Amino acid sequence: MNASVDTLASHETALQTLRDTLQARLSQLLPEGSERDLVSAAMRAGTLAPGKRIRPLLLLLVAQDLGGSAEQPGLVDLACAVEMVHAASLILDDIPCMDDAALRRGQPTIHRQFGESVAILAAVALLSRAFGVVAEAQGLTDSCKTQASAELSRASGLEGLVQGQFRDLSEGAHARSADAILSTNTLKTATLFEATLQMAALAAGAPHEVRHPLRRFAEDLGQAFQLLDDLSDGCCSTGKDMHQDSGKSTLVAIFGPEDVHRRLQTHLVRADEYLTRACGQQAVTRGFVRAWFDRQLAMLGG
Repeated sequence: MNASVDTLASHETALQTLRDTLQARLSQLLPEGSERDLVSAAMRAGTLAPGKRIRPLLLLLVAQDLGGSAEQPGLVDLACAVEMVHAASLILDDIPCMDDAALRRGQPTIHRQFGESVAILAAVALLSRAFGVVAEAQGLTDSCKTQASAELSRASGLEGLVQGQFRDLSEGAHARSADAILSTNTLKTATLFEATLQMAALAAGAPHEVRHPLRRFAEDLGQAFQLLDDLSDGCCSTGKDMHQDSGKSTLVAIFGPEDVHRRLQTHLVRADEYLTRACGQQAVTRGFVRAWFDRQLAMLGG
């Protein structure tokens, strides 16, 4: 028992070290502007606010599981670029013409802090900065950076986040089939996970055959993540507005929380199978994903 506790404590310490590294590098990449530079302030507020950092952590952990080095130059910058894209998407999701949210990560949303126009400009600037960070990352080949940019572009555009948000806005208030909801979930959530993992494989110089199972892992992980978000809608500990899904067609609304919980577990089992194919039985990422979902579900009483 003591050995198990010690191992868990060591793992959590290592994860916190990675989070601290990411936070420090994000702060360097998004320097404070002048007192009147509200856009820079909004960029920092939207990105540096305490968050789960799931995507950049996954990039770092999977890259290491695939044989990359934690000390590899440029790897942390790729992870930071992914977090900037994610932060930009959250800022845009929250503005009044989208979800009109008041809270994000336990703090007032960026448009509530700085105004809607500044929030939109900050999101655009974060997207631009993310691609600049990829282009300037040290220690990576030009081919790696080009392919990484392509993955990130696909995930953030009409084949990913933009299309997913549009479908959610235009169709979410109407009756939808389960397949339509799953398709939207893939676009909104899984595509950025997919880009994150592909970037990890590129940075690690992993063989091409691992790319397909990583894509399948991302798909199931994204579905599980979105189902967890749906189940958490009425929870007060998420740092977000409660009951944002009220009136929306979600799988929880169609099937109920118990069925959705079973579906989430099925996605996690499949995700673990694909991750094992790509990274092996001893992959650190496997334990990270399982432990993270266990904690979140325990908070929901699931």
